[in-house]
Amino acid sequence: MTSHELDELRALLERRSGIRFDDAREDIFAARVREFARKAEADGVELLRRLTASDDEYEALLERLLVQDTSFFRNAGWFGELGKRIIPEMQERKFWDNPRTLRIWSAACSTGEEPYSIAIAVSDALPFAEAWRIEILATDISRRALQHAERGVYTARAVANLSPQQIENYFTKTPHGFVVKPRIRKMVSFAPVNLTDAPYVGRMDCIFGTNALARFSEDRRDSVAHRFIESLEPGGYLVLGPAECLTAPPARLECVTLGDCRLYRRPAREPALRQAVVAEGSL
Repeated sequence: MTSHELDELRALLERRSGIRFDDAREDIFAARVREFARKAEADGVELLRRLTASDDEYEALLERLLVQDTSFFRNAGWFGELGKRIIPEMQERKFWDNPRTLRIWSAACSTGEEPYSIAIAVSDALPFAEAWRIEILATDISRRALQHAERGVYTARAVANLSPQQIENYFTKTPHGFVVKPRIRKMVSFAPVNLTDAPYVGRMDCIFGTNALARFSEDRRDSVAHRFIESLEPGGYLVLGPAECLTAPPARLECVTLGDCRLYRRPAREPALRQAVVAEGSL
């Protein structure tokens, strides 16, 4: 397969998925495409023809290219800040709400380790979690990854970053692996989503965009990031990874960098504005 054919495949995949396979990952991209072509018994020209003619072939190659190594609590900083900073703020702000609802979005959830890690961190940090309506939306473009996530069965390597107590509390050990317990599974709902299609997900208290923005070209990255921010509740947080940042964050959007964890906070409503509305209504 020639470099020109690889470039054509890359352009086709970006047009259809919005995902950019850039030069930084060229070796991985080329190796996985050539492996896929060998198994399909197709040269570059034939593979391009099949990808254009068949959604099944296109989705199979995309699945192969999106495979990534992940685990529970892969970055302790993200979940540490969720427990130490974000959950206490939400608890204080929503304590008197009826019902008390906490909505979190894992935007590129892969095989489910991130959203289940979020559910575990929330359960550890939130006293009387059963008194809350906890909704964790987990989305990904890969249907195969979502099927894995919905099964909720993981290897010992995947749970290695968890404490023995967390494993005991939130998993059942079986001959097939570590199975996520029902009380954690019911917090999470999975859905296939291409972030470039401007999905409507409602308002979120926290969005984990880790490993999501890095997939896209700069213009698409800015567009997806803008939709993340618009989906945040006032006072809500956007969590990004070390390789991701907002190139032009909106004015007054608070940015906090803690180690390799970057948080953006949407401002809460101004107290003065609420007072003005109350005063006007009392006239």
